[in-house]
Amino acid sequence: MNDQEVKTLLSQIDCPSQLKNLSILQLQQLAEEIRKKIICTVSEKGGHLAPNLGVVELTIALHYVFDTAADRIIWDVGHQAYTHKLLTGRRSQFHTLRQYQGISGFPKRSESKFDAFGTGHSGTSISAALGISVAKDLKKSPHRAIAVIGDGSMTGGMAFEALNHAGDVNKNLIVVLNDNEMSISPNVGALSSFLSRKLSNKTLINLKKDVENFLKSIPGLGPNIIQILKRSEDSLMTLLTPGMLFQALDFHYIGPIKGHRLDRLIETFETARHIQGPVLIHVMTQKGKGYQPAECDPTSFHGVGSFDISTGKSCSSPSDKVCAPSYTKVFGDSIVQLAESDPKVLAITAAMPQGTGLEAFAKRFPDRFFDVGIAEQHAVTFAAGLATEGFKPVVAVYSTFLQRAYDQIVHDVCLQNLHVIFAMDRGGIVGEDGPTHHGVFDLSFLRHIPNMVVMAPKDENELQHMLKTAVEHGGPVAVRYPRGNGLGVTMDAIPRRLPVGKGEVLREGEDILLLAVGSTVQAAVVAAERLQKSGVRAAVINARFVKPVDQELILTWAKKTGRIITIEENVLQGGFGSAVLEMLQEAEYFPRNFVRLGLPDTFVPHGSQSILRNLYGIDAEGIENAAYSALKRHHVQALSAIG
Repeated sequence: MNDQEVKTLLSQIDCPSQLKNLSILQLQQLAEEIRKKIICTVSEKGGHLAPNLGVVELTIALHYVFDTAADRIIWDVGHQAYTHKLLTGRRSQFHTLRQYQGISGFPKRSESKFDAFGTGHSGTSISAALGISVAKDLKKSPHRAIAVIGDGSMTGGMAFEALNHAGDVNKNLIVVLNDNEMSISPNVGALSSFLSRKLSNKTLINLKKDVENFLKSIPGLGPNIIQILKRSEDSLMTLLTPGMLFQALDFHYIGPIKGHRLDRLIETFETARHIQGPVLIHVMTQKGKGYQPAECDPTSFHGVGSFDISTGKSCSSPSDKVCAPSYTKVFGDSIVQLAESDPKVLAITAAMPQGTGLEAFAKRFPDRFFDVGIAEQHAVTFAAGLATEGFKPVVAVYSTFLQRAYDQIVHDVCLQNLHVIFAMDRGGIVGEDGPTHHGVFDLSFLRHIPNMVVMAPKDENELQHMLKTAVEHGGPVAVRYPRGNGLGVTMDAIPRRLPVGKGEVLREGEDILLLAVGSTVQAAVVAAERLQKSGVRAAVINARFVKPVDQELILTWAKKTGRIITIEENVLQGGFGSAVLEMLQEAEYFPRNFVRLGLPDTFVPHGSQSILRNLYGIDAEGIENAAYSALKRHHVQALSAIG
């Protein structure tokens, strides 16, 4: 540790209890040091910048007031927990943030005793905190649970289910509503407008000034009355703010208060700590606070890669600047093109118009675009309702978030065989956000549902054809594509409909069959090319469809080779390989050798896509080695034979 590090306050904080020794001025200095640390680290490693910069003071105040070794803080979503990590003994590991085998970008119970509940999806904090509060009450513990939830998460129904229950059981629960008018993109909906009703109205401000001037004119008493009113301002204005909503749910409401004033935050939390029953503290913060590029564009700086601190611009290396568009952009462009010729095509997102690539659609067809907020369950059933009237709703959603609407997919869409299209971005391994964000279960949880068709493109050109196929299919259909850029293939000018349930042969060969789907197809082709150099002739099939699988094509080539390797970027249980095995068993054909490559029965950790694909053997190298093993020839032996 150099001399400069020794002088910083942050370098002296190893546990939250040490904050209690600092003055307000020192805490303010600490907040600035933390902001610099977060900006510096995220600029190098990437991560969630704007959400974390917005809660620095809020986090410091919580750890200052509460005994967070016993009181439990539950961070909703968890992408705003960087300050929390820095204050709870992980400062020296902070440079490993989101890196493989480094610390997680989200709260993780196995990482620290201060991470009370693992999070990564929105709307769960109040339910978890209420469970902890009830448990503490049953154990006669005086300690509390504090849920920190953003106003974006309050657009989801689960948060209000928990609030309703909390008001009924009347336990000592504290909910901190972090109101920055944002989720990832700006919040939408009537509820969001209500929550954002603040004391910024011109009439209210003028009224407040007039009252203050009048009171100042009263000799002796005026200044004292002003101080009393300022301390009680939040309560006096309750009926002009969202307080009436939370009070109707039997919460003691405090706020709104300024979320970057440490003195006000500490005073408020101290008060709340002694209130019996559920309390909701409404805190106003600014997303991206303290870093101008993030303040000006909090959506773009919600989650970022490495960037130049002085400009805020991405500092990707030239090799990263590939010509190929991202799969997200291809989806966005394709759905606009399809909607141009088909007025029944509608688009739905759950608070992620930018993340899912629907911004262009929203501008081109504002009356046919719907942002429902962070409410995936509602999005799916809303789409089902639209489908009953003959429309073709496209639900654009990250794979991991579609898990939240499983019952709606089964009961409201597939049971009624409605034409709802699920455009599932981030299918497979997503990288540094880790197990809460990897989309590695969708093939398994979708393919067993009756009436559902599931497909995955081998490249960006095939994606546009699959979207065309989905729009014209007539029933429930899911198109699953990965995070990142495409392969740089030539894009056909006009998308065409693919025959449902039909794959394609990319390479012929008689020694072994590489049967791949989605993002693993290109790796299978590369593996086959490497195998060819050692005299192994591998056939490669792009399955295209996980359901229905192409029984005729697969059986034909399975019988030619006698050896099959299935490759998927999905868990092995119930996935594509399982579908092929089931099909072969039903056809009463049993190959000499059958190998399934995919993800094992474990949660995939955080790390780069390339590292994780190599770790689980689903890249070209892993497929090549699996082929040699299936042929009972080790890779080294094959290379020796070439020599």
